[in-house]
Amino acid sequence: MGRVLIIGAGGVGTVVAHKVAQNADIFTDIMIASRTKSKCDAIVNAIGNPNIKTAQVDADNVEELVALFNDFKPEMVINVALPYQDLTIMEACLKAGVNYLDTANYEPKDEAHFEYSWQWAYKKRFEEAGLTAILGCGFDPGVSGVFTAYAAKHYFDEMEYLDIVDCNAGDHHKAFATNFNPEINIREITQNGRYWKNGEWITTKPLEIHQDITYPNIGPRDSYLLFHEELESLVKNFPTIKRARFWMTFGQEYLTHLRVIQNIGMASIEPINYNGQEIVPLQFLKAVLPNPQDLGENYEGETSIGCRIRGLKDGKERTYYVYNNCSHRAAYEETGMQGVSYTTGVPAMIGAMMFFKGEWKRPGVWNVEEFNPDPFMEQLNKQGLPWHEEFDNNLEL
Repeated sequence: MGRVLIIGAGGVGTVVAHKVAQNADIFTDIMIASRTKSKCDAIVNAIGNPNIKTAQVDADNVEELVALFNDFKPEMVINVALPYQDLTIMEACLKAGVNYLDTANYEPKDEAHFEYSWQWAYKKRFEEAGLTAILGCGFDPGVSGVFTAYAAKHYFDEMEYLDIVDCNAGDHHKAFATNFNPEINIREITQNGRYWKNGEWITTKPLEIHQDITYPNIGPRDSYLLFHEELESLVKNFPTIKRARFWMTFGQEYLTHLRVIQNIGMASIEPINYNGQEIVPLQFLKAVLPNPQDLGENYEGETSIGCRIRGLKDGKERTYYVYNNCSHRAAYEETGMQGVSYTTGVPAMIGAMMFFKGEWKRPGVWNVEEFNPDPFMEQLNKQGLPWHEEFDNNLEL
């Protein structure tokens, strides 16, 4: 039914490959491609399916990508490479006539800044080519948008207040490690915060606003306001929202390490000259930090990610909380990866499944909340990320 090419062989790519292989009725032909082919081969060996093909490709090189696409002829590319590479992969998809899906929006390599404008600019070209591009189909962004669309469809006449809350209560027993690519992770956390209020963006200093939020099965955790890309599309697609914020938990030990890294200049993305060679401090730091792919074996605890929404239904105020808790141990036992990779990779597979089933197939460039949420929500329960609902409780926010 579907030929799919996965670009990226990191933690998320590993999960995507496992889940795609588990759904052979949908994904009939599979290829994994990365800059390092041996990583792709290792994933295939772990899955134990010799029919999965692998390839080497430089995702920064449009012509290399086009040549690979023309050779394998996928119907869809699942992009779980780096956000810097979104535009080259989208260009290659247009040239080769391939549909596209990613989990994180584009950001330029030389600036810690991300927004959807670069990818939204491709809308007309994908429409004219008759191709579908699905943006931000991980958990947050991704499931967070689907949760919001589901709430709007079933429970609210008007959504007014949206808070996306993301807690990782796991313990990987490392002094300091990031749960996904350290370069992307640290860039995200150390930039200014931003939230939507009454039709405009309010900017805050990095990690300036924080409060305790209580998470199911976990308890209260200090949670910090960040800017996250799905806020940009959600306030555009649900204009009744008066305020939209994103919160993420960090432990004090993590923040202490992060503060030191910043203070000594290791979070910088400005190139420096070291012994006659140009290096980027943050990229060097990435090379010495633990690999997120290697954290799963000793990871304990769970994640809890969801949407807390307040609004009106039949003229009365209503609150709604929809969330998923994911066990790091269970994720590792199934895929060899920890829960943060799992919660991103599973939705990427489901988004591709929605395309191949014809549920999310529409020429143009779309964010996940612009499609019917119901079949996606059904698959979350079937594919390892069951969700739970609470109505008319105190949202704390």
